Amino acid sequence: TAYLINGFHTPHGAKIAVRKQVKKLGLFFVLSFFWGFFQWFYTATDTCGFNQFPSLGLQAYQNRFYFDFSPTYVGVGMICPHIVNVSVLLGGILSWGIMWSLIAKKRGIWFSADLADTSLHGMQGYRVFIAIALILGDGLYNFLKMLILTAWSLRSQHKKSSASTLPISDDEQSNGTAAISYDEERRNELFLKDQIPWYIAYGGYAAVAAVSIGTVPQIFPQLKWYQILVAYIVAPILAFCNAYGTGLTDWSLVTTYGKLAIFAFGAWTGASHGGVLAGLAACGVMMSIVSTAADLMQDFKTGYLTLASPRSMFISQVIGTAMGCVIAPCVFWLFYKAFDNIGISGSEYPAPNAAIFRSMAILGVDGFSSLPKNCLTLCYIFFVGAIVVNLIRDLVPKKVSNFIPIPMAMAIPFYIGSYFAIDMFIGTVILFVWQKLDRAKSETFAPAVASGLICGDGLWVLPQSVLALAKVKPPICMKFLSRGMNDKVDAFITTLS
Repeated sequence: TAYLINGFHTPHGAKIAVRKQVKKLGLFFVLSFFWGFFQWFYTATDTCGFNQFPSLGLQAYQNRFYFDFSPTYVGVGMICPHIVNVSVLLGGILSWGIMWSLIAKKRGIWFSADLADTSLHGMQGYRVFIAIALILGDGLYNFLKMLILTAWSLRSQHKKSSASTLPISDDEQSNGTAAISYDEERRNELFLKDQIPWYIAYGGYAAVAAVSIGTVPQIFPQLKWYQILVAYIVAPILAFCNAYGTGLTDWSLVTTYGKLAIFAFGAWTGASHGGVLAGLAACGVMMSIVSTAADLMQDFKTGYLTLASPRSMFISQVIGTAMGCVIAPCVFWLFYKAFDNIGISGSEYPAPNAAIFRSMAILGVDGFSSLPKNCLTLCYIFFVGAIVVNLIRDLVPKKVSNFIPIPMAMAIPFYIGSYFAIDMFIGTVILFVWQKLDRAKSETFAPAVASGLICGDGLWVLPQSVLALAKVKPPICMKFLSRGMNDKVDAFITTLS
């Protein structure tokens, strides 16, 4: 978004962007929107349509390897760095292409053969918690790295100020800043000049924590005040990890950290003391903090690149959050009164994630010992592996580290699947070829093309939701069957006629 806005307001962009960039943006916006409209006709159920197209074969489709024709993810792939997209694809190949197939062969040995793939006692336990271990290993490494670099920078600044050397005569400083562009200097100057005072940041967080400690246990007595305090102490570390991951891939993994909170606080409280409700309540607290941190960092980065005031971005976020505190309950109450049996399986709005999180909370009160065999061992291996890979990336030369995959990006498809990884890889291939053919045009128009793809597909959700509320259903179901299954279906249809 920031690069697109800047392209419209630079001296170079003033001549070409208003016409050509907007034209590209509008063209791909319309194409993406109408592609979503066209796809809608073939999605009579959730298992129908182009987004369930087994483009790489039925066996690959069963392992979530397929191209789902999503303009959004193709656009994201054109925006994200090449190494991020390749890392996501490698993560999908490692998990769904190799690991899960090998672990599935241990069914009946490592976990019960009767368990469904969605059970956390079985395959889903490996998918979720190995991904969490990989994410935490990468996130904690970069968190500690940031602390060390910050401390080193403050120490260096203190030494320079003690030496009382004029900046204009400091050859080292002048050489270090010579490579920084004028735009970068302006961004740094404005961002640092209008930054939020540290006492407001720390004081505000402490005040919100105090309010939560006082009020949340009144609403959920199973969750004690000291548990809320621990959640607020741990949350900044997880918030950094999520903001880092979101910055890499534009994909917030907030639910992953929520699941971790369910297990930790549910096991801490115990089944006999209301561990299920305590885990779910702690999950809500943790997800609110972690999600807001990632959203705010995205706003700050956009403001930094567009020379907007960080205070303005922060105040806007506060206003939006305050509005959400009023609007969200009203919307929920509207749905609760307008539709029957919300949250019940088989109803019009079954809220499947609610049932999933409840099941996780029931499992979580037994602690990590309830996970399938060797799951924790694999988690330890991937946690250490993420740290080692990051350490190697920092120790080797830059030209070598550019080809080493990023563990955080690799972790995303571990439990989600590889379908979006293929979309993003196609986006990065398109951008790579475009850069080779004409780098200048690709740098000018790629953000506009990607934004058009993302916005068009995203905007189609609004009329799609209106159609769903009006109970207008797609007329066609496009499904793909194997030859043997197709013969059985044809034979069954023949008996009906």
